[in-house]
Amino acid sequence: MNTNDSKTVSLEDEMNASKLCKSLLDETLRRGAQTLLKEAIENEVEQYIQAHQDAVDDNGKRLVVRNGHHRKRSIQTGVGTVEVKQPRVRDKRPGNGFSSSLLPKYMRRCPSLDATVAALYLKGVSTNAMVEALDPILGEKALGLSSSNVTRLMECWRAERKAWDKRDLSSKQYVYVWADGVYFNVRLSDDRPCVLVLIGALEDGTKELIAICDGERESKLSWKSLLLDVKDRGLRTAPKLAIADGALGFWAALEEVFPSTQQQRCWVHKTANVLDKLPKKIQPKAKESIHEIYMAATKEDAFKAYDRFIDIYGAKYEKACQCLQKDKEVLMCFYCFPAEHWKHIRTTNPIESTFATLRHRQRLTKGNGNRESTLAMVYKLATEAQKHWRKISASELLDKVVQGVCFVDGIETNQKVA
Repeated sequence: MNTNDSKTVSLEDEMNASKLCKSLLDETLRRGAQTLLKEAIENEVEQYIQAHQDAVDDNGKRLVVRNGHHRKRSIQTGVGTVEVKQPRVRDKRPGNGFSSSLLPKYMRRCPSLDATVAALYLKGVSTNAMVEALDPILGEKALGLSSSNVTRLMECWRAERKAWDKRDLSSKQYVYVWADGVYFNVRLSDDRPCVLVLIGALEDGTKELIAICDGERESKLSWKSLLLDVKDRGLRTAPKLAIADGALGFWAALEEVFPSTQQQRCWVHKTANVLDKLPKKIQPKAKESIHEIYMAATKEDAFKAYDRFIDIYGAKYEKACQCLQKDKEVLMCFYCFPAEHWKHIRTTNPIESTFATLRHRQRLTKGNGNRESTLAMVYKLATEAQKHWRKISASELLDKVVQGVCFVDGIETNQKVA
């Protein structure tokens, strides 16, 4: 055997060994996940039974007991398909029954896998190509995600969104809200719908999705319809601050529905709008000057930096300066709130960062099939992304904001907000 043949055999052996190691690792992970899931479910059942061990009938027999196992079922997860045999619980108490929070009835896929399907679809992977895309994760079990099954999955998301869109909000109080409109193309329509998005921060600092609505661009009528809808569903207390770009439709609607809410224009949008009116060669320097404005430690320093910008660019670039001047006061509103919250409330970043990747699908597939599909996909990915949103820093200060404590340059004072 010559040297080249020896090298070829050696390379093939290495590749085969690598494949074997990968297969063993995948199998180990899958078995580990299966074992952990089994133990977790067994523990959940045991805790439920122990919690109701004192429930007995007239003869002293326990009303909540184990009763064998359900039939084995397969669950598709990110590490492959795992099989589990769920314990059966017999609960004879009227109107009661055990329902696993780990493994709900009829669940066949891990929720994170549903989100993966949504993400792949929105990034341009067609329903026909979904099996191939998920093959490295699920192996041969990916065949269960055929084109028709993915389509049915989307129907479920549509139903979920409609139910979510009617949920009661009477127990909610949002201290801050972020609003923005995200545009998508639709293949089966000539229009370009604007999905209106509203995100809120609760008193404990948790951010959550409030509403997603199919609007006609960012008109006052569309925003007013969305705001009235959340108000009708129980959101009676006005947010303390709303953050959005300069779209007049939202602000006009907000003043009618929640007139007491203070307004903060988004500095990211404003910066982009101002720079767009300047020559490219001076944009980097101008961007630094704008950055100095909203990063100033006090409102007074911010206005000084603001005046410097106008002095430098006002003579030659009037339109850029007019763009900055028209929202002068509402750009500085964040100084009346805790300094620890400034990084959250100066921009609409919670919306921008979440929906940035959704736009990739437009370039790859020329848009979703219809408006309902667009809303379903946006809802699914947004609710999944919500699980990873960071809480507001120094969230204990939100209660003071609600109480009307006055903040000057981000520092608490003894005064009360009028």
